[in-house]
Amino acid sequence: MSTTRQHPPGDLGREPDGAGSASPVPAERQWRTLSLAQAGGIVPTARDFARQALGDWGWLPASTADRRAAAEDVLLVVSELVTNACLHAEGPEELRIGRTPKGLRVEVVDRGAGQPAPRTPHRAGRPGGHGMFIVQRLCLDWGVLRTPDAPGKTVWAELAAPA
Repeated sequence: MSTTRQHPPGDLGREPDGAGSASPVPAERQWRTLSLAQAGGIVPTARDFARQALGDWGWLPASTADRRAAAEDVLLVVSELVTNACLHAEGPEELRIGRTPKGLRVEVVDRGAGQPAPRTPHRAGRPGGHGMFIVQRLCLDWGVLRTPDAPGKTVWAELAAPA
């Protein structure tokens, strides 16, 4: 379910075992994983985890306005994807953040069967329903991966590294 610019699967992030293309995983990819299955305060916990990863990877503290905006975009996307899993997908199981020199991939694994999509038409003045619209606007690409004969899904989003 690509919603924006097309690029080969796995270009910025990995595909789950057995899914996607056979493209090799770049050696420089770094992943951080957080289990959210039993977490309390899930959204703040996920944001704190993402903030720590961004700090470890040199995105924070930001030295320029562009770098600060890129880091804030990542934190917002993490918040939106985790919140959607809480509201619409029986809660998130896991948050994964992968880094390459080109950017980041955020993945939220959940137990839900639904299909996330931006609400159309988007109504900016109304409360609620903006999460996937925000993800679509901030990310290079996003989508949903499912494993056949298994419950749940992985919702992923890719963001460019700051210049």
